[in-house]
Amino acid sequence: MDRAALLARLDEKAALDFLSAMARHKSYSETEGERVLAAFMADKMREIGVEAELQPVVGERVNAIGRWKGAGGGKSLLFNGHLDTNPATEGWTVDPWGGLVDKEFIYGIGVSNMKAGDAAYFCAVKTLIDAGVKLKGDVVLTYVVGELQGGVGTVAAIRNGVKADYFINSEPSDLQAITMHACAFTFVIELTGNTRHLSKREQAVDAIVAACDLIPRLNAMTFSGAKSDEHRSINRVHVGVVRGALGKELHEWRAPQVADFARIKGSGRYAPGQTEAGALADMRRELDALEARFPGLKATIRTEKEEGHRSMPAFEVARDARIVKTINAAYQEVRGEAQPTGAIAPPGFFGTDAGHFYAELGMEGIVCGPGGRYNTMPDERVEIVDYLAMIRIYMLCILDICEIA
Repeated sequence: MDRAALLARLDEKAALDFLSAMARHKSYSETEGERVLAAFMADKMREIGVEAELQPVVGERVNAIGRWKGAGGGKSLLFNGHLDTNPATEGWTVDPWGGLVDKEFIYGIGVSNMKAGDAAYFCAVKTLIDAGVKLKGDVVLTYVVGELQGGVGTVAAIRNGVKADYFINSEPSDLQAITMHACAFTFVIELTGNTRHLSKREQAVDAIVAACDLIPRLNAMTFSGAKSDEHRSINRVHVGVVRGALGKELHEWRAPQVADFARIKGSGRYAPGQTEAGALADMRRELDALEARFPGLKATIRTEKEEGHRSMPAFEVARDARIVKTINAAYQEVRGEAQPTGAIAPPGFFGTDAGHFYAELGMEGIVCGPGGRYNTMPDERVEIVDYLAMIRIYMLCILDICEIA
């Protein structure tokens, strides 16, 4: 079957209409809306002849899992994306749930992160089915919830036996092939100094001044033990919260006194082959140096996990792996140029459900999806040309991995 003719069969208006319909679902994480969207996806998969089920996830949530069964003898390919979204913020100039399409973009909360990716692999499968294509290998479509809680939906799918030979995670990467991303952890640092009245400030150990000294050093850190410069390139520490006042209760009503306590909260990112323990040891050495610069200061560090959240593991795949070569070739065929590939920032700093397939099952996969440039911001949007190109790239990946029967 002629590949160019298959790509030309994509109904571009129908593909945009489908993504608009997804965008009109208010599927905030951990709300009834994500369940409604999961049911919608399951129904749509059944309509095109894909076997589909709603799979339970802890907390009365559900994933939508589909399987387009092949005739046998081919490799299987799994697509993975999440349905839950962040909330809409202030500053929107269009309806966050309107699914608006203009000449250049499609808009909506979650359309970049990551309903465009979700819709792209659905439309890729639908186009091939409508064209009468029969495959040897299975195509597995996973629409999960709880990615924003660290991937609880994908972990539930894995625990329920969902797997394949290869996978494509469709998180927004602006169609770049992300071969590596970091693991994330949350840390809390507490600095305890020694208060005095401002008249005796020289006798005090000021926790706020110490925090101000520490924060730029933390934000500039990379961790030891990186396997390569590329691995080190996705190391990062970021302080997102700092509070300083009197005592651990952070009393704010006595401003003439020197603050004797500061609490700093942030996130760290490290690459495959590095560890949380190693990252914390590096940070501990930075705190030891801080204590030496501020005699009398005591600094502690601990990790913190939110209830109901999982840690996102790091992810890595070799650049010469079959799935990487496949998506690189598909990109070249559709766009006529080489695909950017590697631990590309900013996606290399993100966490994705690819880490769970890699860590839990040792699956070979790639992170590649439409959107990213206008991700998680007012008027979140995806370029139409990228969305349609992604559908065609996914079509070619399915044909190459699963093979025509």
